[in-house]
This record gives sequence, structure tokens and C-alpha cells, in this order.
Amino acid sequence: TAYAMRLTVEVAPSLSDDSSLEWGFLFHDIGNIGVPDRILLKRGSLKTEDWECLKEHTTIGETLLQHVPLVGGQGLQVIRSHHERWDGSGYPDALTGPAIPLGARIFSVADALDAMTDRRPYRRPLRWEAALSRIRKAAGTQFDPDLVDGLIACEPDLIAIRRRFNGA
Repeated sequence: TAYAMRLTVEVAPSLSDDSSLEWGFLFHDIGNIGVPDRILLKRGSLKTEDWECLKEHTTIGETLLQHVPLVGGQGLQVIRSHHERWDGSGYPDALTGPAIPLGARIFSVADALDAMTDRRPYRRPLRWEAALSRIRKAAGTQFDPDLVDGLIACEPDLIAIRRRFNGA
């Protein structure tokens, strides 16, 4: 959430005026409450049916919070669309490019950085530089290229955020 808020200030400062955006960042994966732990905590590769179940977390989250004013607007769009990909290969709607809500595009880049540099049940964290390299390579396919540029531009602040939260 902190990475995404900082990136928002970098690339679309007026978007941060929508208080629902930060709540959307915070609650982006709330739909995982509807995904069995055997899938969420699995160490190996997911079977096709497990993957399809996991992908439902975006629409489950939207359904859970659609009547909560706190996350209305951009926040709800983040919850639904944070797994959309710039090239249209994401889910749940296979949106492409600018059709993906801006808040969701911002969160997608920030969340990827966090996911790659944090420990997960299925893999060890990547070094910061390796994660940024992967994000750069995915500009134009997975991520909005302008947002990747914005992430790089605010990298020193992102490193400071990481240190603050990791106690380093």
C-alpha cells in the first residue's frame, strides 16, 4: 500500500485525492477469504482448477465490498482489476492498456515489487535489483510502461519505505 501510494503521487497526484484508493490498495486481496487455504498456501505449482479458483478472488472481493462506501470509486476498481495486464492477458475482464483503471495499473506495479521482494510460501524473495529488472522487462506486456518509468523515478523513496517497514 505504501509503495502504491508513493507511486500514485509520482504519476497521478490528483488520484490520491480519492480516499477510496488507499482502501482499495489495503483490501485488494480480501477476496482470498473465499479461496481455500490449500490453494493459498500451496508450495508447488497450482493445478488448472486451483488456478481458476484463485482467480475468482478479484470478483469475490468486489462483491464483498461493493456496498461499502469507504472503498467505492477507485478503491473498488483496484480490488476487481489489480490482476489485469497491459497486454490484455490478465483477469477477470482481460482489459487492455488504458482500459484498465489507473489505480489498478498503479497497484499492479507496486504489488509486483512487493511480492517479488517479500518471502512467499512457494519461493524465496528476490533481491531488489532483480525484481526491478523483471518489472522493467514486463513494461508493455504486464505493466503500463509509463508506470514502470514512474516506479524507477521514485525508487529512492520506495527503498526508504521498505527499510521503514522491514526495520532495516
